[in-house]
Order: sequence, then structure tokens, then C-alpha cells
Amino acid sequence: MLGKASAFLISSPLFKAGSPPQILLIIGIFEKTLPDTVLICRPLLFTDYILMLLQIHNLSCVREDRTLFEHLSFAVAPGDLVQIEGPNGVGKTSLLRLLTGLSQPFAGEVCWNGENIRSCRDEYHANLLYLGHQPGVKAALTPLENLAFYQKLHHAADTSVDLWQVLAQVGLAGFEDNPTGQLSAGQQRRVALARLWLSDKPALWILDEPFTAIDKQGVKVLERLFLTHAERGGMVILTTHQDMTLMQGRLKTLSLTPLLQE
Repeated sequence: MLGKASAFLISSPLFKAGSPPQILLIIGIFEKTLPDTVLICRPLLFTDYILMLLQIHNLSCVREDRTLFEHLSFAVAPGDLVQIEGPNGVGKTSLLRLLTGLSQPFAGEVCWNGENIRSCRDEYHANLLYLGHQPGVKAALTPLENLAFYQKLHHAADTSVDLWQVLAQVGLAGFEDNPTGQLSAGQQRRVALARLWLSDKPALWILDEPFTAIDKQGVKVLERLFLTHAERGGMVILTTHQDMTLMQGRLKTLSLTPLLQE
């Protein structure tokens, strides 16, 4: 949970002898208050200025007259890494689609900063990056062209990212100029995942099986990226059957279990 946002003054040690002390305005989040009013704080992130909170209220999902889950409520805040887990067919992908607004719930609602996502669709989607089972890349374009297209579409002013290096990060060095449609399904998946390195602005990443067809080293690279995103105040919700080692201490889990049907 976020603490109370406050501003306080401290004297800077960076001043010359004989000159008045410099006073810095330090804005931070109070994590806790210890006895004798000693304050523990951390730097204020950009995401603290505009509080971003995903709230799920009493959500129910029905598919073909079968109830997958019901009365589901939880919240995802800046810095959270959340894994949705459960056996196949329990509704993990259906839940992610509800969270993105691609499907509508049987009951309940999904809210972004206290407002139903159907009422703030543009604002919500501007803060959302979703990778589903389909890679969502253009088969006629090369991996490099796919990334360049995505970059211009979402980050027109930012040309500082080395797209060649990004593709190397996901194991596509040497395939940059091949038509994406000629790549394997796993390689096409890597092209889609490469967008994550271009996505500082979207605060909320919703990822359905992001580690599919990724080797152990690639999984660790992605885990580090997810941790970095969370440390910057981002949020990650994912499903996976892969074992994750680097995120174990930070990962929160939401378990879906099959419902007994009447």
C-alpha cells in the first residue's frame, strides 16, 4: 500500500563555507513512522502524482452457460507483480480479457482509478499494454519494421532506443530483416515481446503466457524486465506455467479454482 504523500524540507550538505545553507524541497512517500517521529521515506515516483489503481469488484465470468469464476475482487497497485494461476480451462485467459476490456463480465466491474474502464476507455488503453496468445504482428513486415511501426505509433518522439539491440535481447539477432510471417511461431512471439522494451509509458502490462517458446535464459531476461518495470512504479499481471526464480520474493499470486457446476 502507498503511504501518505508529503513534502518536507532538509538542509543540503552541498554548500560552500560562509554561504547560507541550501534548502531542498524533497517530495517523498512515507513508508512508515517509527518511534520518536523518525520518518522512513522513498523518492516520489511519477506514478504517485497520478495514482494508478486497477480495481476488480465482484467479477463473474460465464462462458457457454458455464460459470468459470464468480464474486472475484482484488486490486493491483503501482509496483505489483501478479500471477494468475490455475489449471487449464479455469478461466485465466478469460479473466485477462475482462481486465483489458476485450470481453464484458457477466457481473461485476473493472475500474481504473475508481472509474469503470468502459467509461474511461481511451485513458485506460493509453496506460495498458496487452499481449495475448496471438502475437499481433504484421506478417509482411520484418521484425525491425514491426518494432519501428510500433515505436512511431506509440512513441513518436522517442528515437533513442536501439531497435537492433532490443531484437538481440529477445534472441532475434540475425533475423531482423526476415519477413515476420516466415519466422517460427516462437520467433513471432519474441517479436511481440520486444515491444515491452519500447513501453515505458504504459503503466499496466497484462501478459498471457509471455514465456511460451522462450528458453530459460530468455525467461530470466524477461523476469528482470518485469522487475525493473515494477520498480519504476509499473504493474504486471501475467499467466504462465513456467517456474520463475528471480521474481519469487516479489510475486503475488491469484489462484483460480474450478467451480462445481450444478
